[in-house]
Amino acid sequence: MTTLFISDLHLEESRPDITAAFLRFVERRAAQAQSLFILGDFFEAWIGDDERTPLQEQVAAALQSLSDSGTRVFLMHGNRDFLIGDDFCNRAGATLLDDPVVVDLYGTPTLLMHGDSLCTADVEYQKFRTSMRNVQWQKTFLARPLADRQLVARQLRDISMARNKGKEELIMDVTPKEVVEVMESHGVQRLIHGHTHRPAEHELEVNGQPAKRIVLGDWAENAWWLEASSEQPPELKKEPL
Repeated sequence: MTTLFISDLHLEESRPDITAAFLRFVERRAAQAQSLFILGDFFEAWIGDDERTPLQEQVAAALQSLSDSGTRVFLMHGNRDFLIGDDFCNRAGATLLDDPVVVDLYGTPTLLMHGDSLCTADVEYQKFRTSMRNVQWQKTFLARPLADRQLVARQLRDISMARNKGKEELIMDVTPKEVVEVMESHGVQRLIHGHTHRPAEHELEVNGQPAKRIVLGDWAENAWWLEASSEQPPELKKEPL
């Protein structure tokens, strides 16, 4: 049996090709796996579990069917969908994970993260992230009418896109020092994350020992996933959408 990791699908109505690719992935690959970990930015935006668009309901049903078939489904918040709550997870048969969290991956302690908290050089974003993750802010926002939340989400997306255009690429990537410090604080030699849309396997040194950071790819052009089993170490894979 295998364990699969994906992130950064950014599912939305304007990209039915990504949704179709995900549904094929569930049927052809995830259904044969022991576990599926979705490490954030599964959806392009999330303004509350009460929205329940046809796309959201279709995806929830697919995950629930996957869970019913025996594949364990785990979901982590990303910077786009950090408001996903228990109601959606219950409908999808998924377990919501903390970010970060350490799991035992076939005998190797492995740190899982979305990855945005590692981009500490982007000071402006980190301030925004702290504000958006405030529990009181979230409660206040979710109490607003659905139409208001939809408008705010569109405005925040436009602002984010405008700001990112003017930022240097390195600012939006992880900070190497932060990566090492986080891995050392959790006592691990392996980290898996998404967010940066830069799929790769990085060799580094943590606590004086060889370590590895594996970055998942986004699904803009290809379906990316990481596959691991008791017989083989984690391996990045992709196929065209």
